[in-house]
Amino acid sequence: MKKPTTTTPIPTNRIVTLDEFIIRSEKDFDYATGELTGLLRDIGVAAKIVNREVNKAGLVNITGAADGAANTSGDTQQKLDVYANEKLIECLQNSGECCAIASEENDDIQLIPPVGSKKSHYVVMFDPLDGSSNIDVNVSVGTIFAIYRRHSSADGPATVDDFLQTGLKQVAAGYVLYGTSTILVYTTGRGVNAFTLDPSIGEFCLSHRNMRIPNNGKFYSVNQGYYSKFDLEMRRYIDHCSDQNYGLRYIGSMVSDIHRILIQGGIFLYPSTRKYPKGKLRLLYECNPLAFIVEQAGGKAINSQLRRILELEPKELHQRSTIVIGSPDMVDELQAFIERYSALPL
Repeated sequence: MKKPTTTTPIPTNRIVTLDEFIIRSEKDFDYATGELTGLLRDIGVAAKIVNREVNKAGLVNITGAADGAANTSGDTQQKLDVYANEKLIECLQNSGECCAIASEENDDIQLIPPVGSKKSHYVVMFDPLDGSSNIDVNVSVGTIFAIYRRHSSADGPATVDDFLQTGLKQVAAGYVLYGTSTILVYTTGRGVNAFTLDPSIGEFCLSHRNMRIPNNGKFYSVNQGYYSKFDLEMRRYIDHCSDQNYGLRYIGSMVSDIHRILIQGGIFLYPSTRKYPKGKLRLLYECNPLAFIVEQAGGKAINSQLRRILELEPKELHQRSTIVIGSPDMVDELQAFIERYSALPL
């Protein structure tokens, strides 16, 4: 349960660092013990380290696929996937605020040893490097994370059930975009704010306050190469977008596509295909955290069966899902196409 907002307004005419912003916001929560603050700061440190490696990847032999490696979802692991995964785990171990992590790159949860007598009440899930195959061609990639308060007793080890919570239970979620500038975007359920890394001082600084997604947009984002493998309702909607002269924008990194939509408006689609009838994206590592952010910015996120993403009950760590996410008017528009053309009961 969150307290009524009491945070002192931050002046708009001076630099505000991520650390300062997090500390100022801490008092808004019933569990204001500093744990969540510490977790977010740990993630910020990891993001700086990963950013450094991403930006010099071509110089230090860290591009390309890892030798003989594939993650639990069957995707080929890139060298930077492995590196980012290791650095996030390493940073989350430092403060002792996290009792366990789950990563898209690992088969199972990983328990974090306690630091001293500290009892940890949070678990963290993440996709360490979304769109990592883009690294070799110098296209933007990102990190996605979600934080939950554990169900199990803090006197014992965390369990898988601590991670199998609906997206509505997220305490915080965010992403880091490693692009022309490095931006960390996060929410704790009180709006969305973004922080741009200033390399001259090595700090994330508040750059986008209270982000709001436009109600509508002129862009749609989908892997149109799979057009013939989509269901009829999706093909009809894509034809509609083309008829309306909407611009097709698809980067192959969900973080990059969602970030553009947050700022410019639009819609992102990842429907089912014949190869992935339940969808391809991971519910816990990608769909839930990004849906939380988009909803907090005024957008919508549903699956192909018109169910709200944040209300889906996860059954396993690497569960897949379809997703439709973005500007509310465009999501409503696609929903009408699904209701009209879907051959399956909704």
